[in-house]
Amino acid sequence: MRVDVWLDVACLFKTRSEAQRACQAGRVEVNGQRARPHREVRAGDEVVIARGHGHRQRVVVVGLAERHIPKADARLLYRDTTPPPSPEAKAWRQVEALSRPVRLSAGAPGKRDRRALRRLKGRDD
Repeated sequence: MRVDVWLDVACLFKTRSEAQRACQAGRVEVNGQRARPHREVRAGDEVVIARGHGHRQRVVVVGLAERHIPKADARLLYRDTTPPPSPEAKAWRQVEALSRPVRLSAGAPGKRDRRALRRLKGRDD
């Protein structure tokens, strides 16, 4: 079975095209080698997916499915062997989350935004 199809069916990516782009960008490895989207994957193969901010997810293929299945069943297709993050990594993730820029919604502020602005300015109504 193709690795991009398996990644999609196993719900490790939202769509097959997203999995295909990750393979083409070199963010997916199978048994230590960069995987192209058409690479065949079998039970027992180790798949490493490079996620954002240097995080790497390691999974071992346990089963294959030709069609989409419910997400709870799709989790049975792999065994996640990613080591838990160290306390330093957890602290770094919290710092990264706090340092991200705040996204402002486009257009006029909605009801929730107006209330938050009032609270921020000290004018609670």
